[in-house]
Amino acid sequence: MADIRNISLPIASIEYDNSNEALTRRTLEQAIADLNNKIITVQKMQSPVTSKASKKHQFLLMGMKHG
Repeated sequence: MADIRNISLPIASIEYDNSNEALTRRTLEQAIADLNNKIITVQKMQSPVTSKASKKHQFLLMGMKHG
């Protein structure tokens, strides 16, 4: 999860601006979608099937000679 980035929202103008609202809405929707994807990834990593497969893969890599 090293690709975490900060997104600043546009500052609201005194008068209503439709494009500013659309940009803010799209930014929030994208941030929520990114969080949802990360949650799904973590849930998949914690599932027993994936956990066993990743442990087996790590075990097999431990026996390899590097270099």
